[in-house]
Amino acid sequence: MPLYNVRLEMAREPGFPEGNKNRGYILVLPLGDDMKIDGAEWKKHPEACTVERFWDGERAELGYLERHKKGQWVFDYDFDDDEDEESGFRLGEHSFNKGEYVSISGHDGKMHTFTVVAVSPAG
Repeated sequence: MPLYNVRLEMAREPGFPEGNKNRGYILVLPLGDDMKIDGAEWKKHPEACTVERFWDGERAELGYLERHKKGQWVFDYDFDDDEDEESGFRLGEHSFNKGEYVSISGHDGKMHTFTVVAVSPAG
């Protein structure tokens, strides 16, 4: 399975004109040749697709990449609590190449934009 380590850092937004390298995610994703999430590969090994959320020195949150019945990708930190999920805006349509932007609705319910700052083969 083609797994990649992907690091996202908050892009510039109101309150952070230079972005914030202390807010973001470290993802392990199955990416195809187009560098988009490969749903078929994810389905074979969902436990390998992890998320680590880091946020201004708070304790890191660990979770998994999950897919809702409607096809939307989310970051799930507690399988028993649907309220803790963070969803990506059209996450399955984004390519995870360095320099690309990805939008994620955070715990605060607000959409934040992140920059892909690093991508490398996992393991």
